[in-house]
Amino acid sequence: MKKKFDNHAQYTKYKVLKEIIKSERKGSLIKDILVIPQQIIPGPLAETRCCIYKERAIINERIKNVIYDCADQVVNIIDLACDECPVYRFSVTEACRGCLAHHCRENCPVGAIEMINKRAHINQDKCIECGKCRSVCPFEAISDVKRPCITSCKAKALKIDTVTKKAIIDKDICINCGACVSRCPFGAIIDKSHILDVMSMLRNSENNTKYKVYCIVAPAISAQFPDAEIDNIVTAIKKLGFYQVIEAALGADIVADYEAKLLESELKHKKFVTSSCCPAFVSYIKVKYPELVDNISTSVSPMIATARLIRNSDTDAKIVFIGPCVAKKAEITLDNLKDDIQYTISFEELLSFLDAYEIEPSECEGSPLDNASYFGRIFARSGGVTEAIKNSIVEQNLDLDLKPVVCNGLEECDKALKLAKAGRLNGNFIEGMVCIGGCVNGPVSLFKKATGATIINSHATKAKEKTIIDSLRVFDIEKINLEL
Repeated sequence: MKKKFDNHAQYTKYKVLKEIIKSERKGSLIKDILVIPQQIIPGPLAETRCCIYKERAIINERIKNVIYDCADQVVNIIDLACDECPVYRFSVTEACRGCLAHHCRENCPVGAIEMINKRAHINQDKCIECGKCRSVCPFEAISDVKRPCITSCKAKALKIDTVTKKAIIDKDICINCGACVSRCPFGAIIDKSHILDVMSMLRNSENNTKYKVYCIVAPAISAQFPDAEIDNIVTAIKKLGFYQVIEAALGADIVADYEAKLLESELKHKKFVTSSCCPAFVSYIKVKYPELVDNISTSVSPMIATARLIRNSDTDAKIVFIGPCVAKKAEITLDNLKDDIQYTISFEELLSFLDAYEIEPSECEGSPLDNASYFGRIFARSGGVTEAIKNSIVEQNLDLDLKPVVCNGLEECDKALKLAKAGRLNGNFIEGMVCIGGCVNGPVSLFKKATGATIINSHATKAKEKTIIDSLRVFDIEKINLEL
């Protein structure tokens, strides 16, 4: 299968991960640490930086992110790689006519506008990037160039250091959504990787004889490998050493069933409840709207529900989640959830695994994946959570008039939360998904397509179980703790 990536930065990330996995598999990683950068950047000409030595140094930093657990958060910045974006946000263009009015200079609160040779100039040492000069210029002659990382971070956790002019992350308000990871055109922002930990866990299981290693896959996986069917992908994952592959969509069925009953009870004394499936959305509420924390659903996410279902029958199980979400890497570290799942890896990392092991999904025999219903699988796209809960309300014949507000992306989430805070929300349930389009367009997915929802719907229609009740009929759900 010809590998395709959204961009070259993602491709470079893939190559680094693949080489690390290959070396670790051969038992020569420590010896290869200095060789890998040269393999990826052979030279003699540099591709994007000043020289091949800087490019190789950045590859070294990427390797360190994987090998050494020195990062204190999930999303981090490679300081050495963050130096190519425009330093100054506002600048005067050739459109400046040197007009008599001087609106820009008169409205600058810090006196950063100077008139030189009858044209406006911005003294960048004084500029505070308030944008007032741009808003009053009658010729629109002042450009506003924002860094991609800044524009991508709707939580406003990314800032520019005033001294180094490099991006920095405000850890106190970062929600680990990962939008900056996929948007940085230089690949300078990275998510913490645990591929070596996963390899060690699989190896130490001794072919699943000492303990069994289970893999939970997000339903968005159906959109990741265009040349392979989901059944082929399941077999490919098993060839990596996993004992069993289970759909997180099964956990979504469990959550939809539980959430419907929870909403029936909660909405009797609360004006509204929010979903809790998207960990970045939950984090955003805690950071930006702490007064609304009590309105967050107390249900665990589908990932955690699936893990607890597995542990209900295998208490010694080791579990790895594979999906398109950076925030899931943070979710499993929460005090009340850290014992449920050992590690999470991304679809990007999965592809690196498969290629390093020389496993081609399209050439694998199929292994059925029929755990979940149609409704569990559509959790992967915007609006799917609401549809599943509505269906569960009908299936269980609950006395609940659900009035959902479906939020597609963080900006819509913020708007709904503002209205809720002011008591003006036109609904009683907020479905919040930080990624536009839903999980299928997560930041560490392989392909982010406008047709993602269509692919998810197609995958969902192939489910043998058409209702949530049918999906859960063989499980004793009452024994599973579904509370956060």
